[in-house]
Amino acid sequence: MSEKNIFEKIVDKEIPAHIVHEDDNFLVFLDHMPEAPGHCLVIPKTPARWVWDVERYDEYWQLARTISKALQQAFDTKMIICKVVGEEVPHAHIKLFPAIPSNGSEKEFEKNTEKIKQFL
Repeated sequence: MSEKNIFEKIVDKEIPAHIVHEDDNFLVFLDHMPEAPGHCLVIPKTPARWVWDVERYDEYWQLARTISKALQQAFDTKMIICKVVGEEVPHAHIKLFPAIPSNGSEKEFEKNTEKIKQFL
């Protein structure tokens, strides 16, 4: 059995995270190295290496859309950047963050988590 990656540990609550949304299939939390305030990672709870391998693919992208809309309202911006990557952590993830010129401060994580949640 291979060792769990960091996202699996977050899903299993072995590592703390600022959780924006959680349901039976997906987890959304703030990136610990944000490119902007409110930078969210949308991940499946069931491990998948690539986004195209995610079970409930349509629900996954619908959730990304919902989070994007919440980010628009929470950070008063129309432009939300979406990145689909997978080289940093071998677990499918969608990065979503407002296009604002700041990487956000760790001190603001709790405030930003609540700010986004109010629009979900």
